[in-house]
Amino acid sequence: MQRTLITLTINGEEREVAVLPHHTLMEVLREDLGLTGTKHGCELGECGACTILLDGEPALSCLVLPLAVQDRAITTIEGLERSGRIHPLQEAFAELGAAQCGYCTPGMLLAGAALLAKNPRPTPTKMKEALAGNLCRCTGYTKIYEALEKVAERGEVEKHETATPASSSNGIGGKRQ
Repeated sequence: MQRTLITLTINGEEREVAVLPHHTLMEVLREDLGLTGTKHGCELGECGACTILLDGEPALSCLVLPLAVQDRAITTIEGLERSGRIHPLQEAFAELGAAQCGYCTPGMLLAGAALLAKNPRPTPTKMKEALAGNLCRCTGYTKIYEALEKVAERGEVEKHETATPASSSNGIGGKRQ
């Protein structure tokens, strides 16, 4: 099958990649670009493990075709690091033990970071709504919500600039697997 050469803006960096027309963005990120922080879950858009940000909004990369997002900013978990510092939400996850097996962690972090970018002091209801599309089988969500609350209370997100160059971060949720 013929591959198509496209340019994607991922974590603030333009990347050329030859894609198969039937491959999803999740497959291209993981298999072609080596960004394995985006997890391969259900392939049905039901679990949230493959969550990325498109122009700052959470999206399920298993349901997105790369050809459809050539003109959009894509942020993966590897792109949350800024100036050598992991995102405050990643720090809070580590401090509170919000990551158990870690499989849902990248999607949770990206959905949470998107919420905090729009609303630095969300209510518990808004937090639950923002994470509703991300399933976790290990934590019971309590520590995840506590991490969001901690970052909101500290007001740290305003200090953490978002969406620029890719990094090789191995911070919480960005570990290559």
